[in-house]
Amino acid sequence: MTFETLFKLFDEKRINIDETSFYFKDDPQKSERFIGYLPEYEFPYWVGLCDIEGGCDFMTARELFEAPVFDGRSLKDRWEDVVLLTIGAIDVDEWNIGFCPPSC
Repeated sequence: MTFETLFKLFDEKRINIDETSFYFKDDPQKSERFIGYLPEYEFPYWVGLCDIEGGCDFMTARELFEAPVFDGRSLKDRWEDVVLLTIGAIDVDEWNIGFCPPSC
């Protein structure tokens, strides 16, 4: 999946994207990190296991994807090192089969 495709899923909020998880290839621990979207909150976009203790929340998808909260770099900047595990809490391989738009 491309960065643009995942960003679009978050930006357009067309499907369940909450509890999307990934790790960075260059992390020897392969620490699972989470991002998501919860529309009932004032700042609905969130990220866990980042540079900010307890995670952080954002108003827009762009803010989430461009915030320098992963070792001082953004998810956008580190995209080449991202290994997606789940999208909307669904295994990424299963998600690609059942939910992936044509642009995946």
